[in-house]
Amino acid sequence: MIIGILVSNNDVKKLLRELDVMNSVIAQLAPEEEVVIHEFASLCLANMSAEYTSKVQILEHGGLKPLIRLLSSPDPDVKKNSIECVYNLVQDFQCRAMLQELNAIPSILELLKSEYPVIQLLALKTLDVITNDKGSRAMLRDNQGMDHLIKILETKEYNDLHIEALSVLGNCLEDMDTTMIQQTGILKKLLAFAENSTVPDIQKNAAKAITKAAYDPQNRKLFHEQEVEKCLVALLGSESDGTKIAASQAVSAMCENSGSKDFFNHQGIPQLVQLLKSDNEEVKEAAALALANLTTCNLSNANAAAEADGIGPLINLLSSKRDGAIANAATVLTNMATQVALRETIQNHDITHALIGPLRSANTVVQSKAALTIAATACDVEARTELRNSGALEPLVELLRSKNDEVRRHASWAAMVCASDELTAAELCRFGALDILEEINLSVSRKNKFSEVAYNKLLNYHLPLKYSRTGYLSSGDIISDGFYDYGRINPGTKFPPLKELCLEEANDLRTVLLVNNKSDVSPPASTEDKSSDIAYGQTVSSTSSLRRTSEEKTRKNSARFGSPTEEKSEPTSGRTTALSKSSTKEKGSRKGRGKKEEEKLEEEEEVTAAQKWAGEGGPCKEWYPPSDPDFCAYVYEVTKSILPITNTKEQVEALAKYVAEKMGGRIPKEKLQNFGWQLHISEIKFQLKSNVVPIGQIKEGIFYHRALLFKALADKIGIGCSLVRGDYGRAWNEVRLMNESQKGVTGGHRPEVYIVDLMFHPGGLMKLKSKEADLYRFL
Repeated sequence: MIIGILVSNNDVKKLLRELDVMNSVIAQLAPEEEVVIHEFASLCLANMSAEYTSKVQILEHGGLKPLIRLLSSPDPDVKKNSIECVYNLVQDFQCRAMLQELNAIPSILELLKSEYPVIQLLALKTLDVITNDKGSRAMLRDNQGMDHLIKILETKEYNDLHIEALSVLGNCLEDMDTTMIQQTGILKKLLAFAENSTVPDIQKNAAKAITKAAYDPQNRKLFHEQEVEKCLVALLGSESDGTKIAASQAVSAMCENSGSKDFFNHQGIPQLVQLLKSDNEEVKEAAALALANLTTCNLSNANAAAEADGIGPLINLLSSKRDGAIANAATVLTNMATQVALRETIQNHDITHALIGPLRSANTVVQSKAALTIAATACDVEARTELRNSGALEPLVELLRSKNDEVRRHASWAAMVCASDELTAAELCRFGALDILEEINLSVSRKNKFSEVAYNKLLNYHLPLKYSRTGYLSSGDIISDGFYDYGRINPGTKFPPLKELCLEEANDLRTVLLVNNKSDVSPPASTEDKSSDIAYGQTVSSTSSLRRTSEEKTRKNSARFGSPTEEKSEPTSGRTTALSKSSTKEKGSRKGRGKKEEEKLEEEEEVTAAQKWAGEGGPCKEWYPPSDPDFCAYVYEVTKSILPITNTKEQVEALAKYVAEKMGGRIPKEKLQNFGWQLHISEIKFQLKSNVVPIGQIKEGIFYHRALLFKALADKIGIGCSLVRGDYGRAWNEVRLMNESQKGVTGGHRPEVYIVDLMFHPGGLMKLKSKEADLYRFL
């Protein structure tokens, strides 16, 4: 007796645990002991079971079984102490499983009939915990537990038990079929409590019960027929935050029903938007979840949320401290952004800056939703410009490294959308997106359809790498100045930047072919040249050797295209040649005057390397690829003589003959082995002291030299052709031409693909897959 009373003191509890008396106390629960012994032994266990260590000891010493037996004791104090101890024990999942094995639920249900409210309350609290398990819910229904609960709810004298009874009932509704709900009239009782009760916790638990039942499609249909939505909308206006949260969760569950979704369009969405402005973070999270479900695949509800001025609060919610609130808000904004008008409104609220925090979150759900929102909102040039300026692209690229499949998929999706213009693509590449996407696509388990498309889109702005990786440039891939053919490389292999290759000494490695139409002295560029040329101000890295569409773009963005360690360059009319001392000095002094003070220190670190390329110790502070006067002359000549030809076929034939003439002329098949192009290339490399050879300096070239020159010149004068790399030094060009016999014939015949002969019969056109074409393409 004394121990039972003293054990309520924490120091006594600690001492009893040290003395290991648990087994002795449990032994006092034996049937042969007197009731008074049972009372104080159970009191001792009830007090000690409040701590985890003691719970473990009680279970290990088999204390649960005698406690359940004592639930049927004639003494109310024994019952009260025993059920209190059981309530403490069932907080542990292992104990709940044991409770089912011991068939304790009938004994607990009997306690609901007790005349002592404290016993009834403890019994309900115990049932509330154990009915979270499906097996316990089934046992409760099998033992007419629902009847006991309904009787309590129908009895006004038991109003102090209604809160807990509703909570247990809500658990049971989670897997209760619609027929039983109709037969028992539970729904009407729940609605009555929700609408008429003035006790917030009763309203809250009634709403929770509706939520759990609404997970079942048939129940949702029944609830919709009974107009549950009206009750929930009323609860959204409650003064209790707990009730607001429960009602919002019920709306989330109910809107899986299309009829309910339509109902909330007119009533409910404005109230939920108001809850987004609550001071309670949980309320805002629950309201955002309801709006997320309501606006998913429902343009009307998305519009309703926007009309209720929900965009501002949703964007503010992106800075919440609760991950769930951020994820839900991002989902709603994504759903809204599917409509152009709403997307523009969202962009005007500075969505990009608001998403930077979520993109950097440690929570994968938040990361995923934020990336998806980027994909939904970055659909136009202005939005992508804001992404670049705000610094959101860097954390987005980092998400590509995620080990979470959904995060990686949504980040790839966003990267795919952002790669729709070259400036944003350049930024993505600068942050390593191209390398990461390539690594992802090499893995069968990690790649996804968005990562593959995003990689290909970025490659379109990195043609040197694209040609090395894929061996193919389409007619839409326009070769611009600064393009270089490094040769075939395998996936995962580092792709060296042009500057690095140019600064290397000549060696036995494959010659790197450079296309460059910039010269020291040249007439003003034509409009067509400006549309395809790229200024030397572009520094090239393994992730950002990207073409430019105008010199203006280069002036504004040249610094962001190179790696952080490379110098910023600006386009000028003067260009440094590989061996020209005078032009180097002239340009060095001209450029040096326009430099910002903070750039000078960085530039001085690379002066030595720049001087090495220039060939002299001049004051050059800029690095440029070697110029190619011969190629410049080629461009001038074909523009003057071939561009005016109106017939495409004749243009192709003329250009093919021109290329062959500049590369050593026609070579009969039988004399191909004796064509001494290797020695010629070696002499150029020795003269330049570099492996990088401008294409115009090659006067004796074979398949891959001629095919590249043909493609480069064709792009300058607007002839559509592709460049395809073969094996053993083979490469060829494909053009699409209308067959002369089909002209004037109705039916919309498609043009045929021809291989352009640049070697054996320059100017000849061979149908793709014909015997002569195969002999040209393959050994």
